[in-house]
Amino acid sequence: MRKAVPLIIMLALAMPAMAQNFSDWLGQLPEPHSYVLKRVSSYDRTGGNADYRHVAPGETFTVLDESGPGVITHVWFTIADAERFHLKKIVLRMYWDGETNPSVEAPIGDFFGLGLGDYFAYQSVPLAVGEAKALNSFFPMPFKKHARITVTNEGKEPIQALYFNIDYRAYSKPLPEDTLYFHAEYNQCAPCTAVTSDGKNLDGKDNYVWVNAKGRGQFVGVTMSILENQDGWWGEGDDMFFIDGEKLPSINGTGTEDYFLGAWDFGGKPFDYGLFGAPVVGPELEGSRWSVYRFHLDSPITFTKSLRATIEHGTANNRADNYYSVAYWYQTEPHAPLPPLPPVDARLPRVHPANP
Repeated sequence: MRKAVPLIIMLALAMPAMAQNFSDWLGQLPEPHSYVLKRVSSYDRTGGNADYRHVAPGETFTVLDESGPGVITHVWFTIADAERFHLKKIVLRMYWDGETNPSVEAPIGDFFGLGLGDYFAYQSVPLAVGEAKALNSFFPMPFKKHARITVTNEGKEPIQALYFNIDYRAYSKPLPEDTLYFHAEYNQCAPCTAVTSDGKNLDGKDNYVWVNAKGRGQFVGVTMSILENQDGWWGEGDDMFFIDGEKLPSINGTGTEDYFLGAWDFGGKPFDYGLFGAPVVGPELEGSRWSVYRFHLDSPITFTKSLRATIEHGTANNRADNYYSVAYWYQTEPHAPLPPLPPVDARLPRVHPANP
């Protein structure tokens, strides 16, 4: 009889590499588990049906504040907020083991792949948006001592109803010492700066940066949204990954739609699969909107000292479109401080004509 692998080790170390194989989940069901499943939610404490929280403008609301050891396995939100672009104005943050600098910081829509402030439905393995406004994350998020998740309303109007369910596995024994922590970083250029050159780019100097991480870890994916500021195809940019201080990228792609595992301008049609997708596809015109994602759950990109994950914005960075992204990775703590979020007004998707 084979020896069962402790589930916490599978979660913390192996799950990102196997998460797309649902047969593994089924195969584990007969095995005994050593956790107690817990849920923190917005349910009505009086026993009624007011299962939500009101969040005033400028208020930070703590949705989870729990001691470890544990692993968050599912995060669900839905939001009733009449303010336009509230998905860009509400900020999600996550803190592990008492840290003061968050390991996750992003507009809540961007975190769930909705980078242009509008809702749309799609399904991937770690992230999904159900009809019509159900925001879901299945990234495993381990914590040894403590976990805190907050939502900050940076809009001008109240969140009339914030609903949430956060499921986590509580353990009586410590997590493995080398457990990596979940991180997510928001970035944008709105607009990116177009570079005039000979069309060559070897060192990625002016590339759009998804993440610049320090420490030991593994990159597991990115969601990105684009607002075109000029006509034409925006996606001739190559992905470049610089690992452990490399001057030249050891991973160099062949084009934006190729990195996101599409082809030929995504064929002009939206699609969403477990590990990759382009759920929003527009015409190649000024003002068009696009959203794409890619997850490296099959083989996370590992680094021992640092990772600089980037992509060109056009051939050798010759386009000035708006890019909004969230990168997802696991690493040891402490992490390098995340770049400060741009102010709310700068995060809103507006066209900046490249040729006014």
